[in-house]
Amino acid sequence: MNGESRRQFLRQAPLGLAGLALGSRALRGNPLGLPIGLELYTVRDELQKDFNGTLKKVAAIGYKEVELFSFLQKPALEIRQAMADNGLVCPVAHYELSLEPQLAREIEYAQKLGLRYMVVAWLKPEERRSLDDYKRHAEFFNRAGEETKKAGIQLGYHNHNFEFKTFGGVVPFDELLRLTDPQLVKIELDCFWMTWAGKDPVAYFKRYPGRYPILHIKDRKPGYGTSTDVDDKPGPFIEVGRGTVDWKPIFAAAPQGGVKHYFVEQDFCDRSPFESARISYEYLANLR
Repeated sequence: MNGESRRQFLRQAPLGLAGLALGSRALRGNPLGLPIGLELYTVRDELQKDFNGTLKKVAAIGYKEVELFSFLQKPALEIRQAMADNGLVCPVAHYELSLEPQLAREIEYAQKLGLRYMVVAWLKPEERRSLDDYKRHAEFFNRAGEETKKAGIQLGYHNHNFEFKTFGGVVPFDELLRLTDPQLVKIELDCFWMTWAGKDPVAYFKRYPGRYPILHIKDRKPGYGTSTDVDDKPGPFIEVGRGTVDWKPIFAAAPQGGVKHYFVEQDFCDRSPFESARISYEYLANLR
């Protein structure tokens, strides 16, 4: 998800988000033998217009897991029921650093909903101006991770490409990994943003095994070089399997990284987002 768009949606709703236990009929897909998930930001406009109808269409494509980017001002029980009615599971939800002052309340809410992961998914520009900023964030993540662990929830952090913009030769993403407790803070690795920054997910799986229980699967159109600057424009995004990311080695190394869930996300679509979600799903379902 991109910066301003994510902030706009997150400001519209409380940060408490729903999750459900994995159903016994979860579709086992390739290449990881895990249910193929969808980050619902992909269908954000449709979700706003028709929440239940959108979930039904997502499930009809074949997705069995979803990830929420916002509570959308809906009661928790309404979300739980809508998910259950469509055979969907929501193990992951996104948060911002504004989670910090209301951490206890959000943990209690997430715990009631059965959420498995609470993932900090965005840093505002003013929150990433120096290496000291990242050091402070690492301290908070460790503290928050201790609290979420008590509630049976894993804290996580979702990368973009800006974490790879160096400060004095130091990579902030590496500092976050170094300074956070591997048991308290996991990573939702976004393959699009990492590879756009010129980094290799496989190398990170090997360097920090077991730190990555969640993957974001999105692809990048040909013709785009590497960059550590967030691009909020629609241009680079394309359906999984139609872009430049080499997925086979990433999935081959994913078990070493500790991957347990993976979610398709396409921030901007050139066609109907449901059609884009279907194309990505079919590629992954048939990938050997």
